[in-house]
Amino acid sequence: MPISQTIQQFVDLAIAENKLPALDKIYVTNRLLALLHLSDYAPTEQRQNAYSLLELMDLMIAYAIEQKIIEDALSEKEQMEAAIMDLLTPTPSHLNEIFWQTYQKSPIEATDYFYALSQNNDYIKTRNIARNIGFTTSSKYGDLEITINLSKPEKDPKEIAKARHIVSSNYPQCALCMENEGYQGRINHPARQNHRIIRFDLEGEVYGLQYSPYVYYNEHSIFLNERHIPMKVDRKCFNNLLSIVEIFPHYFVGSNADLPIVGGSILSHDHYQGGHYTFPMEKAQPYASTKLTAFPTIEVELVHWPLSVIRLRSANKHELVEASDIILKHWRQYSDASLDILAYSQDVPHNTITPIARNKGDQFEMDLVLRNNRTTTEFPDGIFHPHQDVQHIKKENIGLIEVMGLAILPPRLVEELATIEQYILDNATLDEVAPIHQEWAKSLKEEWILANENSGLTVDQFIKAGVGQKFERVLEDAGVFKLDASGRAGLYRFIESVNSL
Repeated sequence: MPISQTIQQFVDLAIAENKLPALDKIYVTNRLLALLHLSDYAPTEQRQNAYSLLELMDLMIAYAIEQKIIEDALSEKEQMEAAIMDLLTPTPSHLNEIFWQTYQKSPIEATDYFYALSQNNDYIKTRNIARNIGFTTSSKYGDLEITINLSKPEKDPKEIAKARHIVSSNYPQCALCMENEGYQGRINHPARQNHRIIRFDLEGEVYGLQYSPYVYYNEHSIFLNERHIPMKVDRKCFNNLLSIVEIFPHYFVGSNADLPIVGGSILSHDHYQGGHYTFPMEKAQPYASTKLTAFPTIEVELVHWPLSVIRLRSANKHELVEASDIILKHWRQYSDASLDILAYSQDVPHNTITPIARNKGDQFEMDLVLRNNRTTTEFPDGIFHPHQDVQHIKKENIGLIEVMGLAILPPRLVEELATIEQYILDNATLDEVAPIHQEWAKSLKEEWILANENSGLTVDQFIKAGVGQKFERVLEDAGVFKLDASGRAGLYRFIESVNSL
């Protein structure tokens, strides 16, 4: 198709789908001509369109590569894609105006609008995300969710080598800074020309709402501080989380822990994650109810979950903040050597909390997940981190999303699990299985031989169930108070020590 016709169809389709005001037709056409280094434009009368907007964008990218406007390199293609789709995206000021006007009618309508826009303008990489492999497995704690992450494209080795010679830049300071909004991108920093952020006041500070480009669940959102300051779990954090679920009552919001090993990947920028989604942990039932002496009106539950979760519920936001802060401060200093829990090694702190807040109608709910990042010679990656015998499935930090029951697993597993399936079916030898999986593959094959006649599962389903069992163990390893008799007794001692303050 001639490039003029591609441009014409792109603009006409954007108008037809209400993604572009008709008044902007000439302007956007001319901006596309400039991007593609065209001085001539010869549209036809042919208006039939068999392509989607993203497919038409692909045709423009192919033209740009063919004409050597850009190189056939991931970073340059992404920059051109973002530049094209930016033309269909309202300016930040206009978008914020539309969002908050819509919010007056309904917070859900406002976030629905922004989420749809972020998908339609290709900021959220819907086509990449569709490649992810997701499934649910049962466990003794309820269903667990598994995602094998295939959405993030891998850079060509030549690009990686080229990036090493690029002069470093501190602008934007990190991937979460507001300065990313509209940023062209470079070989070592993602293109963000079509990126937009909703601004709002949060307890006297400016925060932004944006969506993750590679969402792991519905409306996977990020709430980020306007300032590039380190994230910290403290009283202010608890207050901010509860204020966010006041502003967006249909969202949960949580914070990664603020220490290495148990924390998130970006500890340098104050931010939280949320979304319109119910995670397995939220569905988990309590195994006991208890009380905080200083807060008799707060409901306190100990949750049947592999990690150690204290669930607080109250209609009084300020009481909930106060109680959470007291528990956190006490936990930071708390040790129970009988369970390998030490608050400090000399002056290095180990204890912190992963908090998650929800709005439950006339009540607020706060889950406080107790974390400890201490390492030993036996467990160099962390005592309460996935142990070595499950690291062939999951070695990375157990952050907020995993804590709540959604595993984000590496793409290498697709090929590795396929080989294990062939080994179980006698179509491959054990030597062909990745060495890190061989012991597990042997045990799976033995189980399959014993169970396949009565299991009702395919081999694929059987292996996925095995992955789920490994993730269950991963979460159990991360629990500081195990759900056995000694672990439960230890958590009761901790609650009693809080009540004795």
